[in-house]
Amino acid sequence: MNDYKTTWGEKFGYGIGAIGLDLSYGLFYSFLSYYLSSVLGLKEGFLLLITPLARIWDGINDPMMGTIVDSTKTKMGKYRPWIIIGALSNAIVLSLLFTSFGMSGTKLYIYIAVMYVLWGMTNTMADIPYWSMVPSFTNDPKDRNLVATVARTFSGIGQGLISILTPIVLPLLSEGMVKTDKGYSADGFSKWAIICGILLVFFAVICVLSTKERHVVYNNEKFSFKKVFKVIAKNDQLVVFMIFAMISNAGWYLTSGTAVYYFNDVLGEPTAQSLFSTIGAVGSALGLLVIPLLSKKFSNRTIYQISLGIAIVGYVLMYIFGPILKITIALDLSYTIASIGIGSMFVAQTIFLADIVDYGEYKMGTRNESITFSMKGFLQKMAYTVQTIFLFGGLGLMNYNEQITTGPVNEATKSAIGIICFAVPPVLILISLIIFRTKFRIHGDLRTEIHDHISAKRASEKSE
Repeated sequence: MNDYKTTWGEKFGYGIGAIGLDLSYGLFYSFLSYYLSSVLGLKEGFLLLITPLARIWDGINDPMMGTIVDSTKTKMGKYRPWIIIGALSNAIVLSLLFTSFGMSGTKLYIYIAVMYVLWGMTNTMADIPYWSMVPSFTNDPKDRNLVATVARTFSGIGQGLISILTPIVLPLLSEGMVKTDKGYSADGFSKWAIICGILLVFFAVICVLSTKERHVVYNNEKFSFKKVFKVIAKNDQLVVFMIFAMISNAGWYLTSGTAVYYFNDVLGEPTAQSLFSTIGAVGSALGLLVIPLLSKKFSNRTIYQISLGIAIVGYVLMYIFGPILKITIALDLSYTIASIGIGSMFVAQTIFLADIVDYGEYKMGTRNESITFSMKGFLQKMAYTVQTIFLFGGLGLMNYNEQITTGPVNEATKSAIGIICFAVPPVLILISLIIFRTKFRIHGDLRTEIHDHISAKRASEKSE
């Protein structure tokens, strides 16, 4: 069977959609915590409570959405209608989440809790169909790797834009308003969220108009928890993936979510975060080249292990040059090394998920792309929950909220922020690497056998 190969126009069109998703995603995961705690002044205990509660609902909502997508059949296809619906819904909720309408007290806590949960739901509506499309483009393994690499490249661009521009744009949008001592305001965050929401919808439209679904398997079964549990329970490699990916992603989120505290409260140089993020974005871009360059000599399994090893080395250097020696330029350069490993890690994880979809069909006879890819979004949210526990648990123990209200952050709290941002992540990534090496089996002969089985099955279905 000759596998269709996607055009570069289609690859880029698909990838552009990831920019918008990650503008919303990056603003939520990298700056929402700071906005809620340092701008709105919400208590750490509330944030520690709402995050795991939202994850409980996500555990129900994400696979439910995956089943709905799997059963969707329209003239536009299976995935693309949901990308538009999800992007529009998420853009509206993102804007509302970062707009407090002058509320305070109990009303504000309730409002933020509702918007927090709705952001996760609407993000799922767009994220699951978007990443689930990867296997539908082509059955060719190398072309599939390239599609995933391009998408992760643009995803990194979206994350990079948020990280680089937010510290610069927020003070500009906050002119003439009530601001924190670092130049940020609630109204500035609101305006920035609205801009990001508009761009999210714009890029989603480009994505939908530029792509075509080819290898689509429709599933007319209704949603049932029994089916979801069956898909997860019988796909042992999906479970393994969720564990090692969640742990490594949590390490990365700790840095992206805590960096704003480090540069604002530890260094007192909020705009320095832009240079830090710019250098990290360069590293992430270089990391996207790791798989294409090394795939000629090494398997995806080996490349993934190399990627995690690079990330660990970079993190160790960041902790040495950051909190210990306080040499900012060396910290930034070390971040480049860590970002190379992380960028490659994210691409490989997307590729692994596409392989896991094939593995599930190979093992069970049925194909469940969207349910499988819904686990990607869920594990990312779980990783964010781990980040929240470390971050707000640590800040709560150090009485951070009280310190920013009454005076400067003390040295003990600054040390804790440095440890959370740079020392905890490499430990989590190392644990993830150990689990991957010992438990993940889709490589070598098994991966080849799975691909041949799926190709033969598609050829048989086409000839009937």
